[in-house]
Amino acid sequence: MSTIFARAKRIVVKVGSALLVDAETGALRRAWLKALCADLSALKGENKEIIIVSSGAIALGRRALKLKSAALKLEESQAAAAVGQVRLAEAYADILAAEDIVAAQILLTLNDTEDRGRYLNARATLNTLLSLGSIPVINENDTVATAEIRFGDNDRLAARVASMMGADILVLLSDVDGLYTADPTRDLSAGHVAEVNAITPAIEAMAGASVSGFGSGGMASKLIAAKIATVAGCEVIIAKGKSEHPISAIDTGARHTRFLASTTPSAARKRWIGGGLKPQGKLIIDAGAAKALADGKSLLPAGVKTVEGTFERGDAVLVCNLEGREIARGLAAYGDGHARQIAGRRSAEIEAILGFRGRDEMIHRDDLAITGEIASANS
Repeated sequence: MSTIFARAKRIVVKVGSALLVDAETGALRRAWLKALCADLSALKGENKEIIIVSSGAIALGRRALKLKSAALKLEESQAAAAVGQVRLAEAYADILAAEDIVAAQILLTLNDTEDRGRYLNARATLNTLLSLGSIPVINENDTVATAEIRFGDNDRLAARVASMMGADILVLLSDVDGLYTADPTRDLSAGHVAEVNAITPAIEAMAGASVSGFGSGGMASKLIAAKIATVAGCEVIIAKGKSEHPISAIDTGARHTRFLASTTPSAARKRWIGGGLKPQGKLIIDAGAAKALADGKSLLPAGVKTVEGTFERGDAVLVCNLEGREIARGLAAYGDGHARQIAGRRSAEIEAILGFRGRDEMIHRDDLAITGEIASANS
């Protein structure tokens, strides 16, 4: 694989229930999953980082629990998720192990990508897993979630994950091969849309409802996901995934719809941090720390002279020089209380001071945007 995915460093692949689970038997389509994992292994061999967002737990669990009704009650969905998640995780772990890849299971809700403290925790964990060569497999935490089960599927979660992780491409594998001008199952004259530069009201009007027996989404939810991801600088591909080796098929010309991003993930994230969040506090730093930021490094506790304001871990804070001029903004790795305790101290002292092993950085460079006078030195 080398064409569509050539420039991508980090790729998120969303797998729907209708692809993973046989519609007639309710059993896992194991041969299909093996082919998908072979595709992902090939991408990893090209030094790509892969994250999977997978549906399927409820569909697998309802078969194991012999839940026959078409529409499950909320508590039945959650019970099915609890049983099915075990089977889903085992399947990914076994099949990826055959590719010499360690799978990791992460259960999230949309709230985990909105609360900044949990957002930082999830992001740090996922980054660590990727750096260790693992493929994280993410699913909604359906056993405790409520609205997520009733109103959405994993399309939007996949987009939030792609945004949070600065992914270059989000692939939404579906039971359709992309966006059409109308619902192709009802309108034979509907035309396929190969590329979308911007998601306009006219594009949104083309979306139809889900026609699969398991998925709770549809083209409308995929367009919502595409809007979330492309704003964050992530390109989105919607492609049919029913046949084996769906990722390699995209790369060799299988029909799909490509939603282009107008910026890069890094630029979008820096813009969000630099102007999209209200600062809750202020860190005054010394000249050495200011130079480190200009060189693209993280802000360490040792360079912080004063901590002002009241803020929680994950809140946005101003970073100012000794003259009080703003030079950056970032997401604090510590709340104000802990930040005051470790300000001016070496990272190696953090555990002894706080009683737990926290982050080495006061603000990691990925969570920091240069906004002031050192911007030119940093570019």
